[in-house]
Amino acid sequence: MSHTALIIIDVQNDYFEGGNMVLHQPDFAAQQAKALLSTWRKKHWPIIHIQHEATNPDMPFMQPGTEGQRIHSSVLPQENEIVITKHYPNAYWETTLHETLQSLDIKELLLCGMMAHMCVSATARAGMERGYSIMIAQDACATTALPYGDKTIDASTVHETALAEVAYFSDITTVDKILTAQTR
Repeated sequence: MSHTALIIIDVQNDYFEGGNMVLHQPDFAAQQAKALLSTWRKKHWPIIHIQHEATNPDMPFMQPGTEGQRIHSSVLPQENEIVITKHYPNAYWETTLHETLQSLDIKELLLCGMMAHMCVSATARAGMERGYSIMIAQDACATTALPYGDKTIDASTVHETALAEVAYFSDITTVDKILTAQTR
């Protein structure tokens, strides 16, 4: 897995209790992402943190320099870890992500983070389009309920649907399976 980069997407304070865009079960997803991060650190494998920053001052969350925009304490980057700031759901758009991955000779991406239906799926699609093998740790991702017409789609359905949409080109798996494979 030394050619597999762990990409932790938008695990930021605004998605947790007290934030401006609280997701469904963000603490569980963050702890799962933390378990992956711990393994990647022990193995000295590539880690990239993606941090969203709003460019629209009317956006109610992820405003630059706010506590909500900061990376959550569960997955705080260490000094030697790469942090890439993005302004769009796709973590490649107007960032150095692709160039960074190429410089590290990365062939596969392990994605986790927030939100499964937005930034995780957009980054998975863009990664596939750039030739990377994509793996998503489904239980290290979180999302939210979404309004649709006159109803609300519950967060679990949004989560499952988002992952089902990218399953055609991604290996959708669990943190436990990933970590178990590392101990063999």
